[in-house]
Amino acid sequence: MRHSFEKQASETSLNDLRGGSGAEAAPVLADPAPWRMRLFTPLTVRFLAVNLAAPVLLVLGLLFLDEYQDTLIATELDALQTQGELIAAAVGEGAVVVAKSRGRRNADNDDFGPTGAPRVIDPEAARSLVRNLSGLANVRAQLFDHTGALVADTRLLQGPGGEVQVLDLPPIDNDGPVMRFARKAYDASIGRYAYDRNLEPYIEKPKPKAADYREAAYALEKGEPQGAVRLRSDRQKILSFAVPVQFYKQIVGSLVVSRDGANVDKRLFAVRGSILGMFAWVLALTVLTSIYLANTIARPVRRLASAAMQVRMAKNRRYPIPDLSRRHDEIGELSEALREMTDSLWKRMDAIEHFAADVAHEIKNPLTSLRSAVETVARVKDPEQQKKLMSIILEDVARLDRLITDISDASRLDAELSRAELHPVDVGRLVDALATVQNANDNPDAPKVRLVSEIDPAQRDKTSPYGTLVVLGLETRLGQVFRNLISNAVSFSPPAGVICIRTMRDRRHVKIVVEDQGPGIHSGKEEDIFNRFYSERPEGEKFGMHSGLGLSISKQVVEAHRGTITAENIVEDGKIKGARFTVRLPAA
Repeated sequence: MRHSFEKQASETSLNDLRGGSGAEAAPVLADPAPWRMRLFTPLTVRFLAVNLAAPVLLVLGLLFLDEYQDTLIATELDALQTQGELIAAAVGEGAVVVAKSRGRRNADNDDFGPTGAPRVIDPEAARSLVRNLSGLANVRAQLFDHTGALVADTRLLQGPGGEVQVLDLPPIDNDGPVMRFARKAYDASIGRYAYDRNLEPYIEKPKPKAADYREAAYALEKGEPQGAVRLRSDRQKILSFAVPVQFYKQIVGSLVVSRDGANVDKRLFAVRGSILGMFAWVLALTVLTSIYLANTIARPVRRLASAAMQVRMAKNRRYPIPDLSRRHDEIGELSEALREMTDSLWKRMDAIEHFAADVAHEIKNPLTSLRSAVETVARVKDPEQQKKLMSIILEDVARLDRLITDISDASRLDAELSRAELHPVDVGRLVDALATVQNANDNPDAPKVRLVSEIDPAQRDKTSPYGTLVVLGLETRLGQVFRNLISNAVSFSPPAGVICIRTMRDRRHVKIVVEDQGPGIHSGKEEDIFNRFYSERPEGEKFGMHSGLGLSISKQVVEAHRGTITAENIVEDGKIKGARFTVRLPAA
Protein backbone atom coordinates (compact mmCIF):
# COMPACT_ATOMS: atom_id res chain seq x y z
CA MET A 1 0.00 0.00 0.00
CA ARG A 2 1.13 3.53 -0.79
CA HIS A 3 1.57 6.64 1.41
CA SER A 4 1.37 5.01 4.83
CA PHE A 5 4.34 6.16 6.85
CA GLU A 6 3.53 8.27 9.88
CA LYS A 7 4.97 11.80 9.92
CA GLN A 8 6.74 12.48 13.16
CA ALA A 9 6.11 15.76 14.92
CA SER A 10 8.99 18.12 14.43
CA GLU A 11 10.33 19.81 17.54
CA THR A 12 11.65 22.69 15.52
CA SER A 13 9.49 25.70 16.21
CA LEU A 14 8.87 28.61 13.85
CA ASN A 15 10.79 30.84 16.24
CA ASP A 16 13.82 28.55 15.99
CA LEU A 17 13.57 28.55 12.20
CA ARG A 18 13.62 32.35 12.25
CA GLY A 19 16.76 32.31 14.30
CA GLY A 20 15.13 33.65 17.48
CA SER A 21 14.97 32.24 20.96
CA GLY A 22 11.94 31.30 22.97
CA ALA A 23 12.76 33.90 25.59
CA GLU A 24 12.75 36.71 23.06
CA ALA A 25 10.12 39.32 23.96
CA ALA A 26 7.22 39.78 21.58
CA PRO A 27 6.94 43.22 19.95
CA VAL A 28 4.66 45.63 21.70
CA LEU A 29 1.41 46.31 19.84
CA ALA A 30 1.07 49.80 18.44
CA ASP A 31 -1.25 52.05 20.35
CA PRO A 32 -4.45 52.39 18.29
CA ALA A 33 -4.99 55.90 19.64
CA PRO A 34 -5.12 57.52 16.18
CA TRP A 35 -8.31 55.54 15.53
CA ARG A 36 -10.08 56.33 18.79
CA MET A 37 -13.56 57.73 18.52
CA ARG A 38 -13.64 61.33 17.39
CA LEU A 39 -16.70 63.30 16.37
CA PHE A 40 -15.05 65.35 13.64
CA THR A 41 -12.61 63.13 11.81
CA PRO A 42 -10.97 64.26 8.55
CA LEU A 43 -13.56 62.26 6.64
CA THR A 44 -16.37 63.94 8.60
CA VAL A 45 -14.93 67.37 7.83
CA ARG A 46 -14.83 66.50 4.13
CA PHE A 47 -18.45 65.36 4.20
CA LEU A 48 -19.47 68.57 5.95
CA ALA A 49 -17.54 70.72 3.48
CA VAL A 50 -19.12 69.01 0.47
CA ASN A 51 -22.65 68.91 1.87
CA LEU A 52 -22.64 72.46 3.23
CA ALA A 53 -21.10 74.15 0.19
CA ALA A 54 -24.36 74.33 -1.77
CA PRO A 55 -26.70 75.55 1.03
CA VAL A 56 -24.15 78.08 2.30
CA LEU A 57 -23.66 79.60 -1.14
CA LEU A 58 -27.43 79.62 -1.66
CA VAL A 59 -28.19 81.36 1.63
CA LEU A 60 -25.44 83.91 1.05
CA GLY A 61 -26.97 84.74 -2.29
CA LEU A 62 -30.44 85.02 -0.81
CA LEU A 63 -29.29 87.22 2.08
CA PHE A 64 -28.12 89.88 -0.33
CA LEU A 65 -31.59 90.67 -1.64
CA ASP A 66 -30.66 93.66 -3.78
CA GLU A 67 -33.57 93.27 -6.18
CA TYR A 68 -36.06 92.81 -3.37
CA GLN A 69 -34.66 95.84 -1.55
CA ASP A 70 -34.86 97.90 -4.73
CA THR A 71 -38.47 96.83 -5.15
CA LEU A 72 -39.34 97.88 -1.60
CA ILE A 73 -37.62 101.24 -2.05
CA ALA A 74 -39.37 101.81 -5.37
CA THR A 75 -42.70 101.02 -3.73
CA GLU A 76 -42.00 103.46 -0.89
CA LEU A 77 -40.97 106.16 -3.36
CA ASP A 78 -44.15 105.63 -5.37
CA ALA A 79 -46.20 106.05 -2.19
CA LEU A 80 -44.25 109.21 -1.30
CA GLN A 81 -44.84 110.58 -4.79
CA THR A 82 -48.58 110.03 -4.49
CA GLN A 83 -48.72 111.60 -1.04
CA GLY A 84 -46.53 114.51 -2.16
CA GLU A 85 -48.67 115.20 -5.20
CA LEU A 86 -51.81 115.27 -3.04
CA ILE A 87 -50.25 117.69 -0.55
CA ALA A 88 -48.75 119.82 -3.35
CA ALA A 89 -52.13 120.01 -5.10
CA ALA A 90 -53.77 121.12 -1.83
CA VAL A 91 -51.11 123.78 -1.31
CA GLY A 92 -51.50 125.00 -4.88
CA GLU A 93 -55.22 125.37 -4.41
CA GLY A 94 -55.40 126.82 -0.90
CA ALA A 95 -52.14 128.53 -0.02
CA VAL A 96 -51.17 130.57 -3.11
CA VAL A 97 -51.69 134.35 -3.20
CA VAL A 98 -50.88 137.23 -5.57
CA ALA A 99 -47.40 138.62 -5.12
CA LYS A 100 -47.31 141.90 -3.10
CA SER A 101 -51.05 141.80 -2.62
CA ARG A 102 -52.79 139.96 0.16
CA GLY A 103 -56.14 141.79 0.09
CA ARG A 104 -59.65 140.49 0.37
CA ARG A 105 -60.90 137.93 -2.03
CA ASN A 106 -62.79 139.52 -4.97
CA ALA A 107 -66.30 138.16 -5.30
CA ASP A 108 -66.19 138.42 -9.10
CA ASN A 109 -62.81 136.73 -9.46
CA ASP A 110 -61.39 133.65 -7.82
CA ASP A 111 -57.86 135.11 -8.06
CA PHE A 112 -56.35 137.65 -5.74
CA GLY A 113 -55.53 140.95 -7.42
CA PRO A 114 -55.35 141.75 -11.07
CA THR A 115 -55.47 138.99 -13.66
CA GLY A 116 -51.99 137.76 -14.74
CA ALA A 117 -50.12 138.92 -11.60
CA PRO A 118 -47.43 136.46 -10.25
CA ARG A 119 -48.47 134.08 -7.53
CA VAL A 120 -46.57 133.09 -4.38
CA ILE A 121 -47.11 130.75 -1.46
CA ASP A 122 -48.73 132.10 1.66
CA PRO A 123 -46.43 130.82 4.46
CA GLU A 124 -48.99 130.72 7.27
CA ALA A 125 -51.66 129.00 5.24
CA ALA A 126 -49.10 126.63 3.76
CA ARG A 127 -47.68 125.64 7.14
CA SER A 128 -51.09 124.80 8.55
CA LEU A 129 -52.10 122.89 5.43
CA VAL A 130 -48.83 120.98 5.09
CA ARG A 131 -48.72 120.06 8.77
CA ASN A 132 -52.26 118.68 8.78
CA LEU A 133 -51.91 116.69 5.55
CA SER A 134 -48.41 115.32 6.30
CA GLY A 135 -49.59 114.19 9.70
CA LEU A 136 -52.32 112.15 8.07
CA ALA A 137 -49.81 110.65 5.65
CA ASN A 138 -47.19 110.11 8.41
CA VAL A 139 -44.43 111.78 6.40
CA ARG A 140 -42.15 114.73 6.86
CA ALA A 141 -42.90 117.58 4.47
CA GLN A 142 -40.66 120.50 3.49
CA LEU A 143 -42.10 123.29 1.33
CA PHE A 144 -39.85 125.61 -0.66
CA ASP A 145 -41.03 128.65 -2.57
CA HIS A 146 -40.06 129.58 -6.12
CA THR A 147 -36.82 131.17 -4.85
CA GLY A 148 -35.78 127.97 -3.04
CA ALA A 149 -36.35 129.35 0.45
CA LEU A 150 -37.88 127.11 3.09
CA VAL A 151 -41.50 128.04 3.70
CA ALA A 152 -42.75 125.17 5.85
CA ASP A 153 -41.23 122.18 7.64
CA THR A 154 -43.35 119.81 9.66
CA ARG A 155 -40.50 119.41 12.13
CA LEU A 156 -40.48 123.12 12.90
CA LEU A 157 -43.21 124.68 15.02
CA GLN A 158 -43.70 128.40 15.53
CA GLY A 159 -43.88 129.35 19.22
CA PRO A 160 -43.68 132.50 21.33
CA GLY A 161 -39.93 132.08 21.55
CA GLY A 162 -39.44 131.25 17.90
CA GLU A 163 -39.20 127.98 16.00
CA VAL A 164 -39.07 124.67 17.84
CA GLN A 165 -37.84 121.47 16.17
CA VAL A 166 -40.06 118.45 16.68
CA LEU A 167 -38.67 114.92 16.44
CA ASP A 168 -40.78 111.76 16.32
CA LEU A 169 -40.22 109.31 19.14
CA PRO A 170 -39.02 105.86 18.11
CA PRO A 171 -41.66 103.13 18.23
CA ILE A 172 -42.00 101.08 21.39
CA ASP A 173 -39.78 97.98 21.30
CA ASN A 174 -41.95 95.00 22.16
CA ASP A 175 -39.39 92.41 21.09
CA GLY A 176 -37.84 89.97 23.54
CA PRO A 177 -34.13 89.80 24.41
CA VAL A 178 -33.43 87.12 21.83
CA MET A 179 -35.00 89.17 19.05
CA ARG A 180 -33.20 92.33 20.20
CA PHE A 181 -29.89 90.45 20.18
CA ALA A 182 -30.65 89.09 16.72
CA ARG A 183 -31.53 92.58 15.53
CA LYS A 184 -28.30 94.04 16.87
CA ALA A 185 -26.28 91.26 15.29
CA TYR A 186 -28.11 91.81 12.02
CA ASP A 187 -27.57 95.58 12.12
CA ALA A 188 -23.88 95.06 12.88
CA SER A 189 -23.37 92.63 9.99
CA ILE A 190 -25.68 92.33 7.02
CA GLY A 191 -27.92 95.31 7.77
CA ARG A 192 -24.88 97.57 8.19
CA TYR A 193 -22.98 96.73 5.07
CA ALA A 194 -25.42 95.34 2.54
CA TYR A 195 -26.24 97.70 -0.33
CA ASP A 196 -25.81 100.94 1.64
CA ARG A 197 -22.27 101.84 0.70
CA ASN A 198 -23.04 103.77 -2.51
CA LEU A 199 -25.88 105.89 -1.12
CA GLU A 200 -25.62 109.64 -0.90
CA PRO A 201 -25.09 110.83 2.69
CA TYR A 202 -27.96 112.68 4.34
CA ILE A 203 -27.02 115.98 5.99
CA GLU A 204 -29.56 117.88 8.06
CA LYS A 205 -28.85 121.61 7.70
CA PRO A 206 -30.22 124.25 10.12
CA LYS A 207 -31.72 126.44 7.39
CA PRO A 208 -32.02 124.28 4.32
CA LYS A 209 -32.75 125.52 0.83
CA ALA A 210 -34.11 123.83 -2.22
CA ALA A 211 -30.59 123.76 -3.69
CA ASP A 212 -29.50 121.52 -0.80
CA TYR A 213 -31.77 118.78 -2.15
CA ARG A 214 -31.19 117.93 -5.78
CA GLU A 215 -34.69 116.52 -6.16
CA ALA A 216 -36.23 119.76 -4.85
CA ALA A 217 -34.05 121.85 -7.18
CA TYR A 218 -34.98 119.57 -10.08
CA ALA A 219 -38.70 119.91 -9.33
CA LEU A 220 -38.39 123.74 -9.25
CA GLU A 221 -36.33 123.88 -12.42
CA LYS A 222 -37.95 121.21 -14.58
CA GLY A 223 -41.38 121.05 -13.03
CA GLU A 224 -41.11 117.25 -12.79
CA PRO A 225 -41.11 114.99 -9.71
CA GLN A 226 -37.96 113.20 -8.64
CA GLY A 227 -37.04 110.82 -5.79
CA ALA A 228 -33.84 110.23 -3.84
CA VAL A 229 -32.46 107.77 -1.27
CA ARG A 230 -29.86 108.92 1.23
CA LEU A 231 -28.03 107.41 4.15
CA ARG A 232 -27.90 108.98 7.57
CA SER A 233 -24.85 108.82 9.81
CA ASP A 234 -26.55 106.13 11.92
CA ARG A 235 -26.85 103.93 8.75
CA GLN A 236 -30.57 104.65 8.50
CA LYS A 237 -31.90 105.24 4.99
CA ILE A 238 -33.96 108.37 4.25
CA LEU A 239 -36.37 108.18 1.31
CA SER A 240 -37.56 111.46 -0.15
CA PHE A 241 -39.59 112.62 -3.12
CA ALA A 242 -39.95 116.16 -4.50
CA VAL A 243 -42.94 117.32 -6.52
CA PRO A 244 -43.55 120.82 -7.97
CA VAL A 245 -46.27 123.02 -6.46
CA GLN A 246 -48.17 124.57 -9.36
CA PHE A 247 -50.89 127.10 -9.78
CA TYR A 248 -52.39 126.86 -13.26
CA LYS A 249 -49.13 125.57 -14.81
CA GLN A 250 -47.12 128.16 -12.93
CA ILE A 251 -44.46 126.63 -10.63
CA VAL A 252 -44.69 128.44 -7.33
CA GLY A 253 -42.56 126.07 -5.26
CA SER A 254 -41.55 122.48 -4.57
CA LEU A 255 -42.64 120.09 -1.88
CA VAL A 256 -40.30 117.41 -0.50
CA VAL A 257 -41.90 114.58 1.43
CA SER A 258 -39.58 112.15 3.18
CA ARG A 259 -39.67 109.12 5.41
CA ASP A 260 -37.00 106.95 6.98
CA GLY A 261 -36.36 103.47 5.61
CA ALA A 262 -37.29 101.63 8.79
CA ASN A 263 -40.14 99.91 7.03
CA VAL A 264 -37.81 98.70 4.26
CA ASP A 265 -35.23 97.48 6.77
CA LYS A 266 -37.93 95.79 8.82
CA ARG A 267 -39.22 93.88 5.83
CA LEU A 268 -35.71 92.94 4.76
CA PHE A 269 -34.96 91.79 8.30
CA ALA A 270 -38.12 89.68 8.36
CA VAL A 271 -37.29 88.05 5.00
CA ARG A 272 -33.66 87.47 5.90
CA GLY A 273 -34.72 86.15 9.30
CA SER A 274 -36.99 83.63 7.62
CA ILE A 275 -34.16 82.60 5.29
CA LEU A 276 -31.71 82.28 8.18
CA GLY A 277 -34.24 80.32 10.21
CA MET A 278 -34.79 77.88 7.38
CA PHE A 279 -31.04 77.74 6.82
CA ALA A 280 -30.51 76.92 10.49
CA TRP A 281 -32.78 73.90 10.15
CA VAL A 282 -31.08 72.87 6.91
CA LEU A 283 -27.67 73.39 8.51
CA ALA A 284 -28.55 71.29 11.56
CA LEU A 285 -30.02 68.52 9.38
CA THR A 286 -27.02 68.61 7.04
CA VAL A 287 -24.52 68.48 9.90
CA LEU A 288 -26.34 65.60 11.59
CA THR A 289 -26.71 63.62 8.36
CA SER A 290 -23.08 64.32 7.43
CA ILE A 291 -21.87 63.15 10.84
CA TYR A 292 -24.08 60.08 10.59
CA LEU A 293 -22.91 59.33 7.06
CA ALA A 294 -19.28 59.90 7.99
CA ASN A 295 -19.59 57.70 11.07
CA THR A 296 -21.22 54.91 9.09
CA ILE A 297 -18.13 54.99 6.89
CA ALA A 298 -15.34 56.32 9.10
CA ARG A 299 -16.18 54.32 12.23
CA PRO A 300 -16.04 50.85 10.58
CA VAL A 301 -13.02 51.90 8.52
CA ARG A 302 -11.25 52.95 11.72
CA ARG A 303 -12.18 49.62 13.29
CA LEU A 304 -10.86 47.72 10.29
CA ALA A 305 -7.66 49.79 10.23
CA SER A 306 -7.09 49.26 13.96
CA ALA A 307 -7.73 45.53 13.65
CA ALA A 308 -5.41 45.33 10.64
CA MET A 309 -2.65 47.05 12.60
CA GLN A 310 -3.15 44.71 15.55
CA VAL A 311 -3.08 41.69 13.26
CA ARG A 312 0.10 42.99 11.64
CA MET A 313 1.85 43.49 14.97
CA ALA A 314 0.56 40.34 16.68
CA LYS A 315 2.10 36.87 16.52
CA ASN A 316 -1.14 35.01 17.07
CA ARG A 317 -4.78 35.13 16.03
CA ARG A 318 -6.00 36.98 19.07
CA TYR A 319 -7.15 40.04 17.09
CA PRO A 320 -9.61 39.00 14.36
CA ILE A 321 -10.91 41.36 11.70
CA PRO A 322 -14.44 42.61 12.59
CA ASP A 323 -17.20 40.93 10.60
CA LEU A 324 -19.23 43.71 8.93
CA SER A 325 -20.66 41.61 6.11
CA ARG A 326 -24.21 42.23 7.41
CA ARG A 327 -23.99 45.83 6.15
CA HIS A 328 -24.46 44.63 2.54
CA ASP A 329 -22.43 47.52 1.15
CA GLU A 330 -18.85 48.33 0.14
CA ILE A 331 -17.71 48.47 3.78
CA GLY A 332 -19.12 45.00 4.31
CA GLU A 333 -17.34 43.79 1.19
CA LEU A 334 -14.11 45.35 2.46
CA SER A 335 -14.54 43.64 5.82
CA GLU A 336 -15.18 40.30 4.18
CA ALA A 337 -12.20 40.76 1.85
CA LEU A 338 -9.93 41.67 4.79
CA ARG A 339 -11.14 38.67 6.78
CA GLU A 340 -10.53 36.35 3.83
CA MET A 341 -7.14 37.94 3.25
CA THR A 342 -6.22 37.55 6.93
CA ASP A 343 -7.38 33.94 6.97
CA SER A 344 -5.39 33.30 3.81
CA LEU A 345 -2.30 34.90 5.33
CA TRP A 346 -2.63 32.82 8.50
CA LYS A 347 -3.09 29.69 6.41
CA ARG A 348 -0.01 30.65 4.42
CA MET A 349 1.90 31.19 7.66
CA ASP A 350 0.72 27.82 8.94
CA ALA A 351 1.70 26.21 5.66
CA ILE A 352 5.15 27.81 5.79
CA GLU A 353 5.61 26.68 9.38
CA HIS A 354 4.50 23.13 8.63
CA PHE A 355 6.54 23.06 5.45
CA ALA A 356 9.65 24.16 7.31
CA ALA A 357 9.05 21.51 9.98
CA ASP A 358 8.47 18.83 7.36
CA VAL A 359 11.57 19.84 5.42
CA ALA A 360 13.68 19.74 8.57
CA HIS A 361 12.33 16.30 9.41
CA GLU A 362 12.79 14.86 5.92
CA ILE A 363 16.33 16.19 5.55
CA LYS A 364 17.25 14.99 9.02
CA ASN A 365 16.68 11.31 8.13
CA PRO A 366 19.21 11.04 5.25
CA LEU A 367 21.62 13.30 7.14
CA THR A 368 21.47 10.97 10.14
CA SER A 369 22.10 7.96 7.92
CA LEU A 370 24.86 9.80 6.10
CA ARG A 371 26.56 10.84 9.33
CA SER A 372 26.40 7.33 10.70
CA ALA A 373 27.90 5.88 7.50
CA VAL A 374 30.68 8.49 7.40
CA GLU A 375 31.59 7.86 11.05
CA THR A 376 31.58 4.13 10.50
CA VAL A 377 33.59 4.06 7.29
CA ALA A 378 36.56 5.64 9.05
CA ARG A 379 36.70 2.77 11.54
CA VAL A 380 36.03 -0.16 9.21
CA LYS A 381 39.10 -1.84 7.70
CA ASP A 382 37.33 -4.42 5.55
CA PRO A 383 37.27 -3.23 1.88
CA GLU A 384 33.91 -4.91 1.25
CA GLN A 385 32.33 -3.19 4.26
CA GLN A 386 33.84 0.12 3.17
CA LYS A 387 32.41 -0.38 -0.29
CA LYS A 388 28.92 -0.99 1.13
CA LEU A 389 29.19 2.06 3.37
CA MET A 390 30.32 4.23 0.45
CA SER A 391 27.32 2.94 -1.53
CA ILE A 392 25.02 3.97 1.33
CA ILE A 393 26.71 7.40 1.43
CA LEU A 394 26.16 7.90 -2.30
CA GLU A 395 22.53 6.84 -1.99
CA ASP A 396 21.95 9.25 0.88
CA VAL A 397 23.60 12.07 -1.05
CA ALA A 398 21.44 11.28 -4.07
CA ARG A 399 18.37 11.19 -1.81
CA LEU A 400 19.33 14.59 -0.35
CA ASP A 401 19.80 15.95 -3.86
CA ARG A 402 16.32 14.76 -4.89
CA LEU A 403 14.80 16.17 -1.73
CA ILE A 404 16.45 19.54 -2.16
CA THR A 405 15.45 19.68 -5.83
CA ASP A 406 11.79 18.83 -5.10
CA ILE A 407 11.68 21.18 -2.10
CA SER A 408 13.11 24.00 -4.21
CA ASP A 409 10.54 23.33 -6.91
CA ALA A 410 7.70 23.30 -4.37
CA SER A 411 8.87 26.53 -2.71
CA ARG A 412 9.05 28.36 -6.05
CA LEU A 413 5.67 27.11 -7.17
CA ASP A 414 3.49 29.68 -5.35
CA ALA A 415 5.53 32.64 -6.55
CA GLU A 416 5.57 31.35 -10.12
CA LEU A 417 1.82 30.72 -10.22
CA SER A 418 1.04 34.17 -8.76
CA ARG A 419 3.20 36.04 -11.31
CA ALA A 420 2.67 33.98 -14.45
CA GLU A 421 0.23 35.00 -17.17
CA LEU A 422 -2.32 32.34 -18.11
CA HIS A 423 -2.76 31.17 -21.70
CA PRO A 424 -5.20 28.78 -23.42
CA VAL A 425 -4.02 25.17 -23.05
CA ASP A 426 -5.46 22.35 -25.17
CA VAL A 427 -5.66 19.64 -22.51
CA GLY A 428 -6.63 16.93 -24.98
CA ARG A 429 -3.56 17.57 -27.12
CA LEU A 430 -1.32 17.81 -24.02
CA VAL A 431 -2.50 14.48 -22.55
CA ASP A 432 -2.23 12.79 -25.95
CA ALA A 433 1.37 13.96 -26.32
CA LEU A 434 2.32 12.74 -22.83
CA ALA A 435 0.76 9.33 -23.52
CA THR A 436 2.66 9.06 -26.81
CA VAL A 437 5.96 9.91 -25.10
CA GLN A 438 5.33 7.35 -22.33
CA ASN A 439 4.46 4.59 -24.82
CA ALA A 440 7.63 5.35 -26.79
CA ASN A 441 9.81 4.96 -23.68
CA ASP A 442 12.39 2.27 -24.48
CA ASN A 443 13.85 2.14 -20.97
CA PRO A 444 14.29 -1.58 -20.24
CA ASP A 445 13.98 -0.98 -16.48
CA ALA A 446 10.59 0.71 -16.83
CA PRO A 447 7.44 -1.42 -16.35
CA LYS A 448 6.00 -2.57 -19.62
CA VAL A 449 2.66 -0.83 -19.34
CA ARG A 450 0.55 0.70 -22.08
CA LEU A 451 -1.17 4.10 -21.94
CA VAL A 452 -4.49 4.60 -23.69
CA SER A 453 -5.70 8.17 -24.28
CA GLU A 454 -9.44 8.50 -24.85
CA ILE A 455 -11.00 11.82 -25.88
CA ASP A 456 -14.75 12.39 -25.96
CA PRO A 457 -15.71 12.44 -29.67
CA ALA A 458 -18.55 14.85 -28.94
CA GLN A 459 -15.98 17.54 -28.11
CA ARG A 460 -14.23 17.41 -31.49
CA ASP A 461 -14.97 19.95 -34.22
CA LYS A 462 -13.57 20.92 -37.62
CA THR A 463 -11.10 23.51 -36.35
CA SER A 464 -9.39 21.43 -33.66
CA PRO A 465 -9.10 17.67 -33.16
CA TYR A 466 -9.68 18.24 -29.43
CA GLY A 467 -12.57 20.69 -29.69
CA THR A 468 -13.57 22.52 -26.52
CA LEU A 469 -11.13 20.78 -24.15
CA VAL A 470 -9.27 24.05 -23.55
CA VAL A 471 -8.44 25.67 -20.19
CA LEU A 472 -6.60 28.82 -19.14
CA GLY A 473 -3.36 27.98 -17.38
CA LEU A 474 0.36 27.26 -17.55
CA GLU A 475 1.06 24.44 -19.95
CA THR A 476 4.35 23.48 -18.29
CA ARG A 477 2.79 23.15 -14.83
CA LEU A 478 -0.28 21.31 -16.10
CA GLY A 479 2.05 18.99 -17.96
CA GLN A 480 3.91 18.41 -14.69
CA VAL A 481 0.62 17.40 -13.02
CA PHE A 482 -0.24 14.85 -15.69
CA ARG A 483 3.33 13.52 -15.78
CA ASN A 484 3.19 12.99 -12.01
CA LEU A 485 -0.13 11.14 -12.28
CA ILE A 486 1.12 9.01 -15.16
CA SER A 487 4.41 8.25 -13.36
CA ASN A 488 2.52 7.31 -10.21
CA ALA A 489 0.15 5.05 -12.16
CA VAL A 490 3.05 3.42 -14.04
CA SER A 491 4.94 2.67 -10.81
CA PHE A 492 1.94 0.83 -9.31
CA SER A 493 0.75 -0.90 -12.50
CA PRO A 494 1.51 -4.61 -12.96
CA PRO A 495 3.62 -5.71 -15.94
CA ALA A 496 1.64 -5.54 -19.21
CA GLY A 497 -0.94 -3.41 -17.40
CA VAL A 498 -3.03 -0.73 -19.07
CA ILE A 499 -3.38 2.89 -17.91
CA CYS A 500 -6.42 4.67 -19.30
CA ILE A 501 -6.54 8.48 -19.57
CA ARG A 502 -9.94 9.85 -20.49
CA THR A 503 -10.42 13.56 -21.33
CA MET A 504 -13.97 14.94 -21.56
CA ARG A 505 -16.06 18.07 -21.16
CA ASP A 506 -18.21 18.19 -17.99
CA ARG A 507 -20.47 21.25 -18.34
CA ARG A 508 -18.19 24.21 -17.53
CA HIS A 509 -15.20 22.05 -16.66
CA VAL A 510 -12.69 19.87 -18.44
CA LYS A 511 -12.31 16.53 -16.66
CA ILE A 512 -9.24 14.29 -16.92
CA VAL A 513 -9.43 10.79 -15.41
CA VAL A 514 -6.33 8.61 -14.94
CA GLU A 515 -7.04 4.93 -14.11
CA ASP A 516 -4.51 2.20 -13.41
CA GLN A 517 -4.74 -1.53 -12.60
CA GLY A 518 -2.60 -1.43 -9.47
CA PRO A 519 -3.36 -2.43 -5.88
CA GLY A 520 -5.31 0.76 -5.20
CA ILE A 521 -5.22 3.15 -2.26
CA HIS A 522 -5.29 2.08 1.35
CA SER A 523 -8.74 2.73 2.80
CA GLY A 524 -9.01 6.12 4.50
CA LYS A 525 -5.88 7.50 2.84
CA GLU A 526 -7.56 8.98 -0.24
CA GLU A 527 -6.88 12.53 0.97
CA ASP A 528 -3.68 11.93 2.92
CA ILE A 529 -1.79 10.89 -0.20
CA PHE A 530 -1.77 14.58 -1.30
CA ASN A 531 0.10 15.69 1.84
CA ARG A 532 3.75 16.67 1.61
CA PHE A 533 6.31 13.89 2.21
CA TYR A 534 3.49 11.40 2.77
CA SER A 535 4.75 8.53 0.66
CA GLU A 536 4.44 4.80 0.31
CA ARG A 537 5.99 2.99 -2.62
CA PRO A 538 5.30 -0.46 -4.16
CA GLU A 539 6.86 -3.54 -2.63
CA GLY A 540 10.36 -4.18 -3.89
CA GLU A 541 11.06 -0.58 -4.80
CA LYS A 542 14.27 0.79 -3.39
CA PHE A 543 13.77 3.09 -0.37
CA GLY A 544 14.35 6.82 -0.80
CA MET A 545 13.79 6.95 -4.55
CA HIS A 546 10.89 9.40 -4.17
CA SER A 547 10.53 12.54 -2.02
CA GLY A 548 6.74 12.29 -1.52
CA LEU A 549 6.15 15.74 -3.03
CA GLY A 550 4.80 14.74 -6.44
CA LEU A 551 1.10 14.49 -5.58
CA SER A 552 1.36 17.45 -3.21
CA ILE A 553 2.77 19.64 -5.98
CA SER A 554 0.11 18.34 -8.37
CA LYS A 555 -2.68 19.35 -5.98
CA GLN A 556 -1.08 22.76 -5.45
CA VAL A 557 -0.92 23.40 -9.22
CA VAL A 558 -4.49 22.22 -9.84
CA GLU A 559 -5.91 24.38 -7.03
CA ALA A 560 -3.93 27.36 -8.33
CA HIS A 561 -5.83 26.86 -11.62
CA ARG A 562 -9.11 26.93 -9.60
CA GLY A 563 -9.57 23.21 -10.14
CA THR A 564 -9.83 20.08 -7.99
CA ILE A 565 -8.02 16.74 -7.86
CA THR A 566 -9.38 13.65 -6.11
CA ALA A 567 -8.35 10.03 -5.71
CA GLU A 568 -10.43 6.87 -5.22
CA ASN A 569 -10.33 3.13 -5.73
CA ILE A 570 -11.89 1.30 -8.66
CA VAL A 571 -14.12 -1.34 -7.07
CA GLU A 572 -15.70 -4.19 -9.03
CA ASP A 573 -17.54 -7.09 -7.40
CA GLY A 574 -16.33 -5.92 -4.03
CA LYS A 575 -12.66 -6.07 -5.04
CA ILE A 576 -10.21 -3.23 -5.67
CA LYS A 577 -9.19 -3.26 -9.33
CA GLY A 578 -6.99 -0.16 -9.33
CA ALA A 579 -6.84 3.53 -8.48
CA ARG A 580 -8.57 6.44 -10.19
CA PHE A 581 -7.35 10.08 -10.11
CA THR A 582 -9.77 12.78 -11.36
CA VAL A 583 -8.73 16.32 -12.27
CA ARG A 584 -11.37 18.99 -12.96
CA LEU A 585 -10.31 22.34 -14.46
CA PRO A 586 -12.51 25.32 -15.43
CA ALA A 587 -12.99 25.40 -19.20
CA ALA A 588 -11.84 28.48 -21.10
